[in-house]
Amino acid sequence: MSLLSQVTSVTAMNLRSLPQRLGPSFVIIIGSGGVVAVLVAVLAMAAGMTKALQGTGRDDRAIVLRNGSASESGSALTRGAVQIIMDAPGIKHDKDGKPMASAEPLRLLKLFKRDDGSEVTALLRGLGAQAMSVRPEMKLIEGRMFQPSVNELVVGKAAKAQYRGMEIGSRIATRTATWTVVGTFTTNGDAHESELAADADTVMSSDHGATYGSVTALLDAPSSLGKLADSLTTNPPLRVDVTRERDYFSRQSKTVSSLLSIIVYVVGGIMGVGAVFGALNTMYSAVSTRTTEIATLRAIGFGSTAIVVSVLFEALLLAAAGGILGALAAWLFFNGRPVSTTQGSAYAQLIFDITVTLQLALVGVAASSIIGFIGGVFPAIRAARLPIATALRAI
Repeated sequence: MSLLSQVTSVTAMNLRSLPQRLGPSFVIIIGSGGVVAVLVAVLAMAAGMTKALQGTGRDDRAIVLRNGSASESGSALTRGAVQIIMDAPGIKHDKDGKPMASAEPLRLLKLFKRDDGSEVTALLRGLGAQAMSVRPEMKLIEGRMFQPSVNELVVGKAAKAQYRGMEIGSRIATRTATWTVVGTFTTNGDAHESELAADADTVMSSDHGATYGSVTALLDAPSSLGKLADSLTTNPPLRVDVTRERDYFSRQSKTVSSLLSIIVYVVGGIMGVGAVFGALNTMYSAVSTRTTEIATLRAIGFGSTAIVVSVLFEALLLAAAGGILGALAAWLFFNGRPVSTTQGSAYAQLIFDITVTLQLALVGVAASSIIGFIGGVFPAIRAARLPIATALRAI
């Protein structure tokens, strides 16, 4: 009998005996499934956050910050600096010759979450007159736009779903002003949907602010970033950094992504070790209960390789089944669920949807297969090395 025939016969026999070993088999399935569910869920959080932040940026937009600032909240640009930036080459102009750029102050607001009432920090962004042209993806879906010189604001779709008191007509009180909600906007699910927005000059006058956090400018071509950067960074008194918007928001996601990666490695690693020991125990028990059976097979001519492969295949099959169930559970319970986390040095809430993709599911199944392989390889070797005479004496 060929090796392939031996492997097929022994494996089929093992699989037919699985109903008699359902309890121990479920140890491998549940252990690997739990690891995969946690692994995929955390990776899906990172994927959802990355999608929201990278979807915020465009290659034909640039963001200008004060030199050395890690984020908009840590930047401060004077009105004079903003005017120089607006007049720089490389910025697109509208039909009236006005630069398509928005100078934007940022303020932090204390709001309350809808689900548990806990206090969180949200971002109020002041928008310049050209903001809607600079960000054409920003569209009103309810109510109207805020009016200049009036304490009115619009809220992002995600912010409205996450925080209390975001309905049209609601009032939001801060230390220096009371704002009235007049509309809701969407930006196709990017990071700005987590924010509230009002007129930039009104935001600054409400607390007598004198500086802007950033200037976001629409480039006349994606390749014009270098021209704009050269013009501004070679002006010593100005002291600014010019970054492509997509690159800026990608950089903002790295801190939280790194934290989530640590969670994946630590928590997933601990659970993975537990699942491996569970698989080892289960497969050793399976080999022990089939000692006579394995010895008989070897006595009638089945080779050690066929025994090893059959035990490994069983462990891999059970672990892969657990991996598929774990990935499915992660998709059913977490995919599309909105979550929030702090971002950047502003510590404002970023709201995004958990995104379970096919790629992440495959990563989870691969991880469970590794658990199955490690959990099955040593019992398989033990089964192959089992002395035939010793085992047959137990008959």
